Amino acid sequence: MNELYLRPFYGEKLRLARMLARLSLEELGKLVGVSRQFLHQLETGAKEPADELRKALEAVLEVTEIFFGTSNLRAVQTEDCHFRRLATAPRSILAQAAARGTILETIVEALDGQLRLPTVNFPEAANPISFEEVEKIAENARRYWGLGLDAPITNMTRVVENAGAVVAHFDDISDRIDALSISRRRPIIVRSSAKVAAVRLRFDLAHEAGHLIMHQGIITGDKFTEGQAHRFASAFLIPRKAFLKEFPRTRRLLDWNGIFTMKLRWGVSVRAILRRAFDLGMIDANQYRTGNIHLTKTGQTKVEKFDSEIKPEQAELMQNALTYLENNDIIGLYGIISTIGMTPRLFKKITNFSVPPFPSNVVKFTGFKL
Repeated sequence: MNELYLRPFYGEKLRLARMLARLSLEELGKLVGVSRQFLHQLETGAKEPADELRKALEAVLEVTEIFFGTSNLRAVQTEDCHFRRLATAPRSILAQAAARGTILETIVEALDGQLRLPTVNFPEAANPISFEEVEKIAENARRYWGLGLDAPITNMTRVVENAGAVVAHFDDISDRIDALSISRRRPIIVRSSAKVAAVRLRFDLAHEAGHLIMHQGIITGDKFTEGQAHRFASAFLIPRKAFLKEFPRTRRLLDWNGIFTMKLRWGVSVRAILRRAFDLGMIDANQYRTGNIHLTKTGQTKVEKFDSEIKPEQAELMQNALTYLENNDIIGLYGIISTIGMTPRLFKKITNFSVPPFPSNVVKFTGFKL
């Protein structure tokens, strides 16, 4: 037997790698020439693969021998995640997202061990009952982070990353998950790249921040908790007092010029502004309905007027950390990838960071594959 394969084989890591690759048991079985039943036995630990099968699994799943030989004791479960649109997403999609969260957390923990990342600093709040409590929690969060209550948030991504969360993208899982957050020692917030408009991404970040602040230890995804997170995002992005002062008041017809002016100033979608105006009693149900019909008829359901005028925000924390290692500790960067047992190709898929070529004057890490 190859000496490397004296390592144990952890079946849960096979399932993790399969979820990362977005493959079903049957699909993976066809790629490596075994039945789905046998793969299931491998994942549950009932059997172990022969060396040749193990090599085939490594090649297909873009991992190294180290990956399967180390246990994953703190896998992210779906109940650890706050999902947007949970009701419409199949369990397989949720499992794939949780797998991405698991490997992201592993990478972030490794970065934490080598660099001084921002201290996790989210305010604590008891699970609210009323929307009035949510309004106050959002206002208190702005005060806690020194954002005030009368000016727009310039960069929502930096707000949560300065508070210690890591923001990432899932480009290829599903458009049925708008966003999710993972409540762990260092929170992870994931945005869907399917959403192009910066205003919608900003709202998603504020929504997930609401979950992290209000719903610690609570399984979310139902109408009640999602409604709370929506109300938090609205109140956080445009505090009540400022909204009441700036929303253009009319008796019947909506002042679209004034509403779009608010959008450009506060970086919030017109649809969200209409909802906030309705929630705060500034427009009635008929005006709210009429406003949404207007957006639909004018083709602004997903892409609104002036979306292109608001610059998209970029996640910076993880990319800056990886770039720092690339420039100052390339061996440390390769050590992280090698210890986790990923190929550079898989690492890029997860982090969107292109790993530079391995230095020619350095001995490669055991188990590392280009």
